[in-house]
Amino acid sequence: MLAYAPRGVSAFGLSAVSNIFADRSRMGLPRLDFAVCADQTGTLSTDLGMCMHVEHGPEAMANADLIIVLPTDHRPLSLPAPSNKAITHAYHRGAIIAAYCTGSFLLAETGLLDGLRATTNRHLSAHLAQRHPAITVDTEALYVDEGQVVTGAGAAAGIDMCLHLLRREHGAAVSHAVAREGMVAPRRESGQTQYVPRPSQADTSSHADNEDTRLADLLVRARTHLHRPMKVNDLAKQALMSSRTFARRFRAVTGTTPHAWLTDQRLDLAEELLATTTLSIQKIAGKVGFHSNGILRTQFIKRHGISPSAYRQGQRALASPKGP
Repeated sequence: MLAYAPRGVSAFGLSAVSNIFADRSRMGLPRLDFAVCADQTGTLSTDLGMCMHVEHGPEAMANADLIIVLPTDHRPLSLPAPSNKAITHAYHRGAIIAAYCTGSFLLAETGLLDGLRATTNRHLSAHLAQRHPAITVDTEALYVDEGQVVTGAGAAAGIDMCLHLLRREHGAAVSHAVAREGMVAPRRESGQTQYVPRPSQADTSSHADNEDTRLADLLVRARTHLHRPMKVNDLAKQALMSSRTFARRFRAVTGTTPHAWLTDQRLDLAEELLATTTLSIQKIAGKVGFHSNGILRTQFIKRHGISPSAYRQGQRALASPKGP
């Protein structure tokens, strides 16, 4: 894995990405090789004015299977020709290219986002859409996965994007383990909004605080009882809210609907069980609250494009020891 650090690279972004893709083979996780490249070797200044030594130039992209274009505070947002060419060549030989925040602007310079959906920092979305009209800019998503090209929103959304890439390529068990060690949320779905709506005057009351406390407790209980049927109206009653208030508070806290949130939690657990147990597909479907193999299969294919059985086989292949 290679991080491309442009001039004025975000120190936070560099730190976050290097931490997520650090080698954790000592923990039994897949070995990841992480390196940084820049437009040229030598000293590179970050957005905080700190200097770092970079050993690799754009030529290092020739061997990378994943390249992440990091954000920068440097202006103008332009990609030098050698780096542009290296990223484009890496894409055409099959490498995954990802970028987030202002890094999405640099990736857009290659033309690889033309005709695709992409995202960036919410406050920069209009500028990206104006500058690159061939791109469909999603102003709400935390990250957008277009297969070989993935883009993320601003700051913390870069962490979500990287964990998504880990989960996609190595499975939920790996991404959850990395998230736990880094003490970050293991999964925020790409459809979640980039911001939390500003509370109204009523929301700032102690009554709203009590509602959010009850909702938080309900989410914890729901995660530990996914095997049980859960109807939205029943959940609203457990939270002591009307269905309308429950739906509004739920979206404000999670960024999505109760049904979508439950589906995501169930799929997350199914991924972990497929990767770490020998339980049958039927038993896994029951344990996560999908009451038939068919429902689990349908939802799994929507997320991954493959069946649960194929996903399990892929996870076993990743976990198998490799020869010299």
